[in-house]
Amino acid sequence: MTTPTITSLAFLTPGNFADDDPYTGLEETLRLFEYGERSGFDGAWIRQRHLEHGVSSAAVFLAAAGQRTERIELGTAVIPIGYESPFRLAEDLALADVLSRGRLQIGFSTGMPHAELLGDLVYDGDWRGFDLSYGRIARVLDNLRGDHLGGPDAVIHSPGNVQRPRLQPHDPGLAHRIWYGGGSLRSVRWAAENGLNLLSGNIVSGEGTDDFTTAQLNLLAEYRRALSQQGVERPARVALGRVIVPFDGADTAGRARYRAYAAGRRARTLTPQGPKRTLFAPDVVGTAEQILEQLAADPVLAQVSELRLELPYEFHREEYEQILHDTRQLIAPELGWRPASLTVPEPVR
Repeated sequence: MTTPTITSLAFLTPGNFADDDPYTGLEETLRLFEYGERSGFDGAWIRQRHLEHGVSSAAVFLAAAGQRTERIELGTAVIPIGYESPFRLAEDLALADVLSRGRLQIGFSTGMPHAELLGDLVYDGDWRGFDLSYGRIARVLDNLRGDHLGGPDAVIHSPGNVQRPRLQPHDPGLAHRIWYGGGSLRSVRWAAENGLNLLSGNIVSGEGTDDFTTAQLNLLAEYRRALSQQGVERPARVALGRVIVPFDGADTAGRARYRAYAAGRRARTLTPQGPKRTLFAPDVVGTAEQILEQLAADPVLAQVSELRLELPYEFHREEYEQILHDTRQLIAPELGWRPASLTVPEPVR
């Protein structure tokens, strides 16, 4: 059995807030990003969620996070492309990336959750015939690459300036920091063929197997096979997401809450779910010793060097900080990870 060796450690948080007080929850999430940076984490990621008590615009949130942090990578997993204008989204992301001094990591997915509720609000006309899939993500990438618009003689005039038109600010590095949340063989092939990094989490499609681990190993193998055929010049990044909840530093009530959370989600891991035969990984909950035993036996983790903690929904900042603290102190070093910073704050009590 190959021992996992992690060189990059990040976390993904849902960005919860109360219906009647969104500011407090969003501020708490920004403070969690600050805490992650002080703790030496390599990346802090936010979910983009529509119609929920969570961040609806990752670009706006990450622009704010970029002003509150200095070093840590700032990511989003994932932006459902169906809601977005490829040009306007590219503008927002490029601006946020420049303001962060080139730290954004942008994850995409296809489709449009809650489409029947939101489709007519987002689009004029029959959006059901629009491409809300890979082609729309490719258009974002084309815009980020910054090719000039119009013919070779096309220019635009602004006060004190004449220039050839292209997306501004022009930020060529961001196009190389785009990720795809791939859960099917087709999606990981597309990601590789288009030079995107790969996010693989705790949800995959059951294609030819009912076993989550087998399915995820197949995805990684297919992604790397497709990459090798492309002759990609730069190394592609693969990040693995796992719900990992250590409770060494939690009190009795916290431990009971963590166990109840995992128990409430266990049933979905026992058999493929729905017509797409979706497979879910079990949450990894327990003491650091128990978690390390499970992670050491995870053959998928042994194939990657980047680990992303997927923090549970609807927990409080103090609980998230305790999870990050225990992981940083008790688990990640045993996996070979070394922090980017030696400043280790204690979790808020």
